[in-house]
Amino acid sequence: MADYDTIFIGSGHATWHAAVTLARAQQKVAIIEEDTIAGTCTNFGCDAKILLDGPFELTEQLKQYQGIGVNTTPSIDWSQLMAYKQQVIQPLSVQMTAVFKQLGIKIITGHGELTDTHTVKVAGSTYTADTIVVGTGQRPAKLAIPGADLMHDSRDFLDLPTMPKRLTLIGAGIISLEFANMAVLLGSEVHIIEFADRALPAFYSEHVEKMIAHLQAAGVHFHFGEALSQVTKSATGLLATTKNGLTIESDDIIAATGRIPNIEHLGLTKVGIKTDRHGIVVDDHLRTNIPNIYASGDVISKTLPKLTPTATFESNYIAGQLLGSTAAIDYPVIPSVVFTLPRIAQVGIPVEAAKLDTEHFHVQALPYGKLLAFQYQNEVDADLQLIFDQENYLVGASIYGNGAPDLINLLTMIITDHVSANTLSQKIFAFPSASVGIIDMLTPLLHHD
Repeated sequence: MADYDTIFIGSGHATWHAAVTLARAQQKVAIIEEDTIAGTCTNFGCDAKILLDGPFELTEQLKQYQGIGVNTTPSIDWSQLMAYKQQVIQPLSVQMTAVFKQLGIKIITGHGELTDTHTVKVAGSTYTADTIVVGTGQRPAKLAIPGADLMHDSRDFLDLPTMPKRLTLIGAGIISLEFANMAVLLGSEVHIIEFADRALPAFYSEHVEKMIAHLQAAGVHFHFGEALSQVTKSATGLLATTKNGLTIESDDIIAATGRIPNIEHLGLTKVGIKTDRHGIVVDDHLRTNIPNIYASGDVISKTLPKLTPTATFESNYIAGQLLGSTAAIDYPVIPSVVFTLPRIAQVGIPVEAAKLDTEHFHVQALPYGKLLAFQYQNEVDADLQLIFDQENYLVGASIYGNGAPDLINLLTMIITDHVSANTLSQKIFAFPSASVGIIDMLTPLLHHD
């Protein structure tokens, strides 16, 4: 008889939702964790980032009223803000640990490695289970260049006691842009080095260009088409040098060139689990090629966005499977957000893909910042691109503006539920809220039953 019904390797969103559900269903459950309980997002990622972002969002909103009632904007004290972040974030892992223990979930501290299809070894001890779920997530990629060890990563940035006066970020992805936004608003000299010719290729180019222009106006220096070749120490800081000979001196360098799955030293090859460079290969039930071993979250090889909500969805799905469900996983549309200021958000069919397939889709632009100026706090550049199918059902959207995260959630529900104009017109929404203006403009464009 196995020690446990289910063992989870990793304690982030990809696993703990399932662990809690199974424990409540009276299963015997264990979680193996070598780092901090509750995983990257909770401790070193999204939660910490959005907490730090809050004051920057508020000060940027105040700037939109400059000269029309607001004459000064407050300054941000990064050290005080970081202390607040620590105060809020640090207890979370302790609180989650208490929840797990209260539910009877065994927490095993250390690195887990499969020794066979039902056994995991941790620090010399072995634990057996009928089912094993791997949810070990990802880590920042490291560039294979001289001086790579002199650079820091996203986890380090979110723990900086003081903001460097000169900061260079490597890569122009979501993480770099969000960090650059905070740093430049604190008065730092900020440079971004990117080997490609643009930022955020997965997002609508016109919205990205507007955001880049906004960051440039704030003082961020972009260096596209530049591949970092080495990092060296100088008398007064660090030197980042590219293959083209560009040299930038700064006080700190943050490498944000992507993330890679944590699949090494887990015993996956030993037990025959298939992997590729994107992670663990799974079927449409999130099973590996070993029937009793599942994988969940960012460690999976998939084309879908590797985001916390996706990992949570997969974790809940696996719990259902282990409690008797047999349906294949059916992902809804998944929204993505870039938390710069202004924000960019998108969901569903991309704008540029729709413009290339006019036989099946059409795009409607709504410059809602101009049309709804007072509702959207004088953010006149705010823009919404809506994608409709042949029957005028909403199938995609891209938003540029500070209200994008909340708006994209509203539009995600409309897309997912195949909402028609008739359905929306039968609802009464709060007024004069910001979103009701979007609903009023969207309703006549939608399919009529």
